[in-house]
Amino acid sequence: MICVGKIKEAFYRDAIAEYRKRLSRYATMEIVELTDEKTIYGASASEERKVIDTEGERILKVLSDEAFKIALCIDGKKLDSVAFSEKIESIKLGGYSHIQFIIGGSLGLSPAVVSKADFKLSFSDMTFPHQLMRVILLEQVYRAARIASNEPYHK
Repeated sequence: MICVGKIKEAFYRDAIAEYRKRLSRYATMEIVELTDEKTIYGASASEERKVIDTEGERILKVLSDEAFKIALCIDGKKLDSVAFSEKIESIKLGGYSHIQFIIGGSLGLSPAVVSKADFKLSFSDMTFPHQLMRVILLEQVYRAARIASNEPYHK
């Protein structure tokens, strides 16, 4: 998981730690935290573009050509949990041993990062704080692993 920004709240850190522990039975999860740019409230469109582009440059430096890259974007494809599990399994069957999930900063992902993605995924038309999105993503990856292993999961 490639993320812009640090997790400041303990309750998010605790939830992330819990899902990482649960996931450890199924996969190795690495979280790469990249520095976020300060965004001034009421910033102009050009100032916001500069923030997104700067964060995007940091993301591009850690993307792997060997990994399947999934960008979390509001305009991405929406999948239910079973379809998400099937998507991950199809990626593995396609010869990829690594998946990089990319979560942008508070202003989203740069077009340069989105263009490098192999798949764009949306969890909702709503906007979520990027810290919370990490928890949601980890929970769904854990759920996908349980589904793929034919193990029960809460609905």
